[in-house]
Amino acid sequence: MKVLFMGTPDIAAEALRALAESGECGLVGAVTQPDRPKGRGMKMIPPPVKLYAEKIGIPVFQPSTLKDGAFESELAKLSPDLIIVAAYGRILPKYVLEYPRYGCVCAHASLLPKYRGAAPINRAVMAGERLTGITAIYMDEGIDTGDMIMKIEVPIGENDCAGDVHDRLADAAGRAMVETVRMIKAGVVTRTKQPSEGATYAQKLTREDGELNFSDTAEDLHNRIRGLAPAPCAWTRTPDGKLLKIAEARVSDARSGSDCEAGTVKSLDGGSITVLCGGGSLLSITKVIPEGKGRMDAADYIRGRKIAAGDKLG
Repeated sequence: MKVLFMGTPDIAAEALRALAESGECGLVGAVTQPDRPKGRGMKMIPPPVKLYAEKIGIPVFQPSTLKDGAFESELAKLSPDLIIVAAYGRILPKYVLEYPRYGCVCAHASLLPKYRGAAPINRAVMAGERLTGITAIYMDEGIDTGDMIMKIEVPIGENDCAGDVHDRLADAAGRAMVETVRMIKAGVVTRTKQPSEGATYAQKLTREDGELNFSDTAEDLHNRIRGLAPAPCAWTRTPDGKLLKIAEARVSDARSGSDCEAGTVKSLDGGSITVLCGGGSLLSITKVIPEGKGRMDAADYIRGRKIAAGDKLG
């Protein structure tokens, strides 16, 4: 079976690796996003799928668009029997979806129909979910609305960040795609329509998603911080107006009275910054990224006298 792979970030590269190592299919190429400038020097950085595809010696294609038949001639030359997609980052036009005789299948990083869309991992953690997973689906012209093939569940721990969950999902994505190929080859693949009930959409992250409102409960803030870590990170501002990213925090078992405003630093004990949140709940910030600096323990930030008890964040 000739398979064309389409994907871009690390989770997609892991799915590609699993397919390559399984020996279940012949990979005729990898389609990925163009290289992007990153960092202070704006150096052009290739996506992880490109790096892995070049490592194993399969052709790489980086079209700037798929619209208006832009990839049609390359598709005809490759002539794939099946297209496998994992976090490619673009909507596939009809001519791509309809080309392979076995269709296009996708590894989506949620338990569909929940969290369709661009940021399912982040949104699930931000919402405080304790379970997510990979859903293998047949793709259609909707956004993650196709018939389901199989699911692999992945737990979310109380203090897991989006990065932790991503790594577990990457492994599950690879396993799901290998098993899907096996089922298609054996002619035993099943299709189950997604229920409309319970469907949600995981919108792309914005800068505003990262701003912490300390009138929310400590648990809600903890979930937001976890859902945006290790990047792009939740953030607030110090009394002098400087940006302070919050890389890690914990919900305190203690509670406080309402003698001061939400966002007030209650204590700097134990190497953490304990902040008053909604309903008297307390959030202990343990790792921060100060403006213009790298990630550091809150204890180091405290020792630098950058914050004091009684200061108000936000």
